[in-house]
Amino acid sequence: MLKKMLFHWKSWWKSVYKQNHFVLKLGFSIFLVGLAFRLLFSRSDVISEVQETPFVQKTLFSPPPVSFSLPEVADQIGPEEQAGTCNLFIGDWIPDPAGPVYTNETCKFIEDHQNCMKNGRPDNGYLYWRWNPRNCKLPRFNPLKFLQFMRNKTWALIGDSISRNHVQSFLCILSKVEEAVEVYHDKEYRCRRWLFPSYNFTVSVIWSPFLAKADIFEDYNGVSTSEIELHIDKLDTSWTDQFKDFDYMIFASGEWYVKTAIYYENDTVLGCHYCPKKNFTELGFNFAYRKVLGNVFNYILSSNHKGMIFFRTATPDHFENGEWFSGGSCKRTKPVKEGNFSLSEVNKILHEIELEEIGKATAKASEKGLNLKLFDVTSLSLMRPDGHPGPYRHFQPFAKDKNAKVINDCLHWCLPGPIDAWNDMLMEMVLNGQ
Repeated sequence: MLKKMLFHWKSWWKSVYKQNHFVLKLGFSIFLVGLAFRLLFSRSDVISEVQETPFVQKTLFSPPPVSFSLPEVADQIGPEEQAGTCNLFIGDWIPDPAGPVYTNETCKFIEDHQNCMKNGRPDNGYLYWRWNPRNCKLPRFNPLKFLQFMRNKTWALIGDSISRNHVQSFLCILSKVEEAVEVYHDKEYRCRRWLFPSYNFTVSVIWSPFLAKADIFEDYNGVSTSEIELHIDKLDTSWTDQFKDFDYMIFASGEWYVKTAIYYENDTVLGCHYCPKKNFTELGFNFAYRKVLGNVFNYILSSNHKGMIFFRTATPDHFENGEWFSGGSCKRTKPVKEGNFSLSEVNKILHEIELEEIGKATAKASEKGLNLKLFDVTSLSLMRPDGHPGPYRHFQPFAKDKNAKVINDCLHWCLPGPIDAWNDMLMEMVLNGQ
């Protein structure tokens, strides 16, 4: 395993070896040992909800194409800032005495694992910040104005559990005007639809963690009995069958790609990501993610869709002092400044692939008159290590023992919380064309 990882980093190691031999050799050795421990003990079942987004999984990746430069990604995690140009995704979190527009008591759509206040989180300072783009004015989301604009329209959020996290926030704010009525759910409540009757406006969430066809062998608790079988050349019909029915869509993916998987093309095994017991070619998760995103964007570009489509980038986790399985936690109580928190190597790779693929797709979409937009929340989310449930994904985790050992959730977001700012940006992009 370590030999494989060393091979992937060989070219990078040679370029810096002569600069500081002893320090770098020691640091890199520690990195390899830590990564090996992570791969050896990583399991998604301990903390998974039903088919939940994993916090940590296998992190092998194949050698990237020439255009991919890993060392540069560490310094360029977001869109470039141009002087005087409005970029909603570059800014700072500033104090907001007004606080959130809803609470866990006024919104019934918050799921238990994100209901931090109900679950006993003792601090509330994380609620009193708002996102402030540096060269733009970003109004607070106006639910009445939004619903009036969306009369007879349809929205869909398509992706994994972060999309589900987001739709809860979306519904909570909109329901300040009129409470949404659930009109559909599948057997497992993974795909759901709500209606705002007075406006004939529907909001759907569609469970599709890979955006491609995937056979996932996990039970209710997320315990895997076999490797995921991912068909990288086949898109998930759970969203393609409904694609033409939606006026607005937000696609997202990424986190699930780091799980162990066997890749199929034309119904034939092509290779895999971390399958040491199989005699398959190790392709790496970055190969599969780039391939599927390309297929998703090609599908959109050939669709002649008349509405608006967003692609949301993956959000980082904020585990410190370990991973979820080794005592990692997220105890911070306020945002950090840009640059104070680093993306993990996995998130750097995911984000680079996303920016490259959406960049190519938006250029083609513009030529075709299609409305495809990047929704890059990676950098602004990285500055909010205080916004996760931590141990308070569980109800009153320390009620019986203040020193109880509790697994932390440092990936999903408390509600209300930082994710509410995403709606402010969405409204600005939809109504004012940012």
